[in-house]
This record gives sequence, structure tokens and C-alpha cells, in this order.
Amino acid sequence: MNNKRMLTVAFLITIFQVSCGSSEEKPKYDADVVIYGGTSAAITTAVQLKRMNKSVLIVCPETHIGGLSSSGLGFTDLGNKEVIGGISKEFYTSVYNHYQDEDAWNWQPRDQYGNEGQGTTAIDDDLKTMWTFEPHVAENIFEKMVTDHGITIVRDKWLDREKGVVLKDGKIVSITMLSGETYTGKIFVDGTYEGDLMAAAYVNYHVGREANSVYNETWNGVQKGIYHHSHNFQELNISPYIIPGDSTSGVLPRISTTPPGEQGSGDNRLQAYNYRLCTTNAEGNVVPFEKPENYDPAEYELLRRVFKGGRYSMFGGGKIPNKKRDVNNVGPFSSDNIGMNYEYPEASYEERKVILEEHINYHKGLLYFWGHDESVPERFRKSISKWGLAKDEFQDNNHWPYQIYVREARRMIGDFVMTENEILGKSKVDKPIGMGSYTMDSHNVQRYITKEGYVQNEGDLGVDADEPYQIHLGTILPKQTECKNLIVPLAVSSSHIAFGSIRMEPVFMILGQSAGTLAALAVEDNKDIHEVSYEVLKEKLRADGQVLSY
Repeated sequence: MNNKRMLTVAFLITIFQVSCGSSEEKPKYDADVVIYGGTSAAITTAVQLKRMNKSVLIVCPETHIGGLSSSGLGFTDLGNKEVIGGISKEFYTSVYNHYQDEDAWNWQPRDQYGNEGQGTTAIDDDLKTMWTFEPHVAENIFEKMVTDHGITIVRDKWLDREKGVVLKDGKIVSITMLSGETYTGKIFVDGTYEGDLMAAAYVNYHVGREANSVYNETWNGVQKGIYHHSHNFQELNISPYIIPGDSTSGVLPRISTTPPGEQGSGDNRLQAYNYRLCTTNAEGNVVPFEKPENYDPAEYELLRRVFKGGRYSMFGGGKIPNKKRDVNNVGPFSSDNIGMNYEYPEASYEERKVILEEHINYHKGLLYFWGHDESVPERFRKSISKWGLAKDEFQDNNHWPYQIYVREARRMIGDFVMTENEILGKSKVDKPIGMGSYTMDSHNVQRYITKEGYVQNEGDLGVDADEPYQIHLGTILPKQTECKNLIVPLAVSSSHIAFGSIRMEPVFMILGQSAGTLAALAVEDNKDIHEVSYEVLKEKLRADGQVLSY
């Protein structure tokens, strides 16, 4: 097909269908590839497709694109930066270029910003990359990618998860939104953290932790008594009961009374979610932490007991430019809302909204508690009173991040399942499409009562690989017998603990580009995605800067 013809095809075609017996016209949209979701991986998928002269359309529930990368996670979970290539690396180069401009430093001088972040150099002058950034800077970079490549995005559109996916002969024919619009394409990409399109297409997936026996793993299932970080109560011996030591008095809020399960066993529990707040103490840019309407200090009684035990961890995360901090969970009781997200992956949109509101109220209450409760030492209350949400971030959302940190939801059971054995180099990967290197990281999964009668967290892990690892092509592909034209670069086929490393934003962007390359090659050759030659795919990935070996 010549370039002129390609550009004609690439233009978004809108067809109006008139329903039988109705005068209402329902729009229908068509492209070579339709992406559902507005995450960072969705954007890199679309960019790669446009660079390969394919028509692509993003339809997404978001109004603000970029996922976690532009919603507070600016202190990048990095690992080995040498294996981050392609469009993913381009993003971090764009961050670097932005902060080379002195005008970008409006709340602090550039030379006052510390250059250390997440165990590595935040600003790398040799690679021309920067790994820490403000949320609005990331969003602007993604928007520029979209504009520069002429990518069409249809926002605030929600997939009809019940009956909106039409399948025929093992392929998705079309997807329809709750608002009635239908999108048709040759290839579809699930660009959501939740795997909503994948699930609606009846592709097999798993929610929760597999037993260690399923994939011959060590770190996947229930991990009682394993303390890799400081996010546990192990030495505090705190009573979980309203009256300490009296089990008849009732259990404190946010502690499960369900048994934690046998060591190494699987369950349907998820590692905790939180919001990655963008906070600041820059005078003139501080929005004070507010007291939520339904604030109940009793919800934080367990934290009072942590303070009594001598632990005062508050702000995790790390410094980002302009006197801001990407705030993450730290310590045994913090912003991770342990045990309150189990229903989220399968929940309806309405049910998810309730779960999100609960997380927001919990998090706002925690911030208010830190600043006002008398159990918090006065020096900490005074310190935190100088901090607040950044006034110049998330301005149309009361300065609160748009996206909750969905650390894990559904995970596809696809053509190849990545496990800790591949991450740790025990098993080889013969068809790599990118690399990862971050620690196999799981936040706490549950908070329970030990047999000794104390409160304890479980599930927090950090297991390092000796070297960066390769990610198999089959991790983004459903089994061919299930769907022949769907690619899944986020809810990838992996075990719980392997996903703990793969789930980092730089890797998601890498997998997004590889998904776009695969989709483009399939369209060019009029093949199903499983039929594309790996050798051809590999050659193109390398040509476009992807790192496939270390």
C-alpha cells in the first residue's frame, strides 16, 4: 500500500448507523488498531503505530492521559536504567529537556534540587535522562506525543463490560461504550491497568496470588513472618483489640479477622492500593490537608499504638523538582489501605467509585490525623503543618491525583506466563520484547491477628534479581485459542510476584511500544498477532531502540 493510501486509511472514518426502528444515530469509528485506555503504555503503543504509518485510535475512560506517570508517581521505580530504551527512554529524555530550562524551576533553584533518587542518579547528564518529575510535566509530555503524532483520543468513554465486546471466530470485531459509540478495528489493545477489555473478551486471567506450587515459586503465595522492609509490626507486639489484650472487646478498624492462610498458599487477595500524592512545602503553593467530612479518629487507633511503640514513619516516596514530594506508603500503618481493594478488579464502575471514595477518605483522614491528633508528637505535627497538596497540580480535581495506584488487578493467563523463575534467571526467555530490572516488589496484602494475639501485616516483599531480565512476547498475548487480535501490555501474563517487578511504569511503556510494533506488523502482513514472525518483530524492535538483552 502506498503512503498516500496509508494516510487516507489512517484518517479516522466516522460512519453513522441508524438503529432499526429508531431515528437515533449512533456513531461508529474505525481504525487499524483500537486502544482502550489512556495509560502511559497506551500512549507508547499509539506512538509506535503512527510511526509505522498505521491508523490508530485511543478510546479511554480517562480525561487526563498518562496513567500513574502523570498522576503522582514522579519518583520513578527505576531499576537498571541501561535496559530502558525506545519510546520509554524518549519520555525520560523529554523530562530531562524540560528541566534544563531555568523557567521550569519556579519554586526552587535548579542547583538546590538533590540529584539522588531511588538508589540512582535522578538527573543523568550522560544519558540525557531524568527520572524524577512533577505530574503536570509528565502529562504535558504525553499530550505533546499525542499532538506531534496526530493521534486521535476519545476521552471519558467507558467500555460496556457486559455486552460491549463483539467476538467472531476468535477475534474481537468491535467494542461499544456505555454511551453508545462503537469502535471497529483489525487489532485491539487493552491499555488499562485493570484488564477490562481483556476480561470482557473472555480471555482467561487470575486475580490474587497463586500458590507457590502452581509455578514452582518461592515468593508468590502467603508469606507470613517474612519481613523484607519496615512495613510490618514485627517487633512492636501491638494488640489488635479495642481494649489491649482483651479479645472480647472487639477488633480495631482495618484489621482482618479472617485467617491469613497457610504459608505459600494462594488466595484472592491483592497488594494494597494508595494514591501517590504530590505534596509541597513551598510557600505560596501549599493547599493545606483538609479534614474529611466523615473523619473518625478511631479509624487510626492502630497508628496511635505504633507511635507509642516508637515508630514515627510518615512520608515515604521521594523528592521531585520544585520543592515537591511524591508521597508513598512507609511503615506498618500508612497510606496503603490494606485489605480494602480486593473487590476492585471485578467490581462494576459504580462499585469501583465507592472503593475509590473509601480510599480517598481514608488517605485524607490519615493526613489530617498526622497533623492534628495529640498522639502525634508535637514536633511532627509542626513539621507536617508546613506541608500540603501542591496548588499547581491536579487543578481540576482539588489537587488530588486522578488515578489511584492500581498496583495489581487482573493478570492474564496468556501464551507465556512470566514467573519468578524468569525474573531470577533460573529459566530462559527465548522471545524477548523488552527488559525489566526492578525488585520483585509486593506491598502488603493483608493485616491479620497472629496466633500470639498481635496485629501483623503480610505480603510485603522485595526480592532482587542479580541481573536485568528479558520479558517474553507471550506475556502480552492471550492464548491463540482464546483471542487472535488482542494485545495486553499492562495486565500481562505473569504470576503475582513476577508482576511485582514487571508492573513499573518504564516497563509498561516498553511493552506498549512492543505491542504497537507487533500490531503494526500484523496489519501490514494481514496476519493474526500470533502468526507474526518473531525474527521480524525482533529486528524492528531493535531498530527502534528497544533493549532486548543485557
